[in-house]
Amino acid sequence: MAKDSFKGAMKLKTIGLIGGMSWESSSEYYRIINEEVKNRLGGLHSARCILYNVDFQEIADYQIEGNWGAAARRLGDAAKSLERAGADFIVLCTNTMHIVAREMMEGIDIPLLHIIDVTAKEVLSRGIKTVGLLGTRYTMEQDFYRSRLESHGLRVLVPGEKDREMVDSIIFDELCLGQINEESRIHYIRVIEDLAKDGAKGIILGCTEIGLLVKSGDSPMPLFDTTLLHAVGAVDFALVSDQE
Repeated sequence: MAKDSFKGAMKLKTIGLIGGMSWESSSEYYRIINEEVKNRLGGLHSARCILYNVDFQEIADYQIEGNWGAAARRLGDAAKSLERAGADFIVLCTNTMHIVAREMMEGIDIPLLHIIDVTAKEVLSRGIKTVGLLGTRYTMEQDFYRSRLESHGLRVLVPGEKDREMVDSIIFDELCLGQINEESRIHYIRVIEDLAKDGAKGIILGCTEIGLLVKSGDSPMPLFDTTLLHAVGAVDFALVSDQE
């Protein structure tokens, strides 16, 4: 079927994006979503989406303070704004802040497309049951991410303490500031290789900035880029037939 023939058979839901954490990775969401819609529908098609960009410094301060309640309220306000603006569902363009996903969505009537569920589905489709997890220290050390992956039947490995500190530092001190350094790529590759030695059969890039640094060719085993998976998953969810 020609791509243009989809125009009469499909319609697009409006995607509500909560971005800015960091804006570098949020721009990847916007690019991937629009490219994916164009590839699927052809012609001049692009995504129906609304972006609410938060001030990352505010969110990062809440993280440092451990004030997750304030962070949830701030992101909840963003979700409410997107709902009022006409979004059909919410995409939270960050891994770490899914720590407050449930609280953020209280009082919101539209659904959240959860980044961990989308990622777990792809991992399992590849026949992989044991994964290494890279991300911020909050993602690697707190239970919210690992337990949700485990609820899908996955075994989750994380780096040792010093490597967790290094992975986290590179995210906040370099990647979130738009800095891509070859030395940092080498450090990440070494951590990936160590996780493989511990039994990992794939690696979840559980921070939306890591895919800016590490690519599939850098690893001897599959890398699961959560930014890419989440953005493509948003298009899957947004595309519905006229009969639905």
